[in-house]
Amino acid sequence: MSEHLEKRYFISAIGTDCGKSIVSAILCEKLKADYWKPIQAGIVPQTDTELVKSLISNKKTKYHKEAYKLKTPASPHYAALLDKKKIELRKINCPDTSNTLIIEGAGGLLVPINQKNYVYDLIPHLNAELILVVNFYLGSINHTLLSIEYLKSRKAKVKGIIFCGELNESSKQIIDNNLPWPVLGVIGNISVLNKASIKLEADKLVF
Repeated sequence: MSEHLEKRYFISAIGTDCGKSIVSAILCEKLKADYWKPIQAGIVPQTDTELVKSLISNKKTKYHKEAYKLKTPASPHYAALLDKKKIELRKINCPDTSNTLIIEGAGGLLVPINQKNYVYDLIPHLNAELILVVNFYLGSINHTLLSIEYLKSRKAKVKGIIFCGELNESSKQIIDNNLPWPVLGVIGNISVLNKASIKLEADKLVF
């Protein structure tokens, strides 16, 4: 029996468009884990579930239905308002599976899902362990260190960090010096995004 069985990993990031779906696909391929996006905001050109499904080769991964599927690519609280829906934390419950579950969040840790809850609140609610995705852009050091301090203040359950995208060694060194958790992997730019490239990254990942 795999040591990963029945584990729940919540994929969040220091901001939006940091590579959460790519990391989720790589982890699903690596662990042959199930995938679940509790809150999907934006359905065109495709949902994150559809993207991840198109990138995974293994036949064990199952893709679970979103708790909320919203039309507008925006903060969930606002996308729900436009759809005349209300996101309730108590109505978001893990799908029934005995497999490892990769749970992909929306945006960053403090993206609001309603007037009082944030994406972060899903992590303890779902009894999951966080994997924080970090990439490099102007301001990413600040966003990463603020995320780290917030997680420390909440005594969050954190599995580790995954760097994703074009590497900036100078920025990475500053972040490394302030990390209380391990670096689980470094995923560079993937020039051609398909099943083969995701499998290659999964094979390289030490997890």
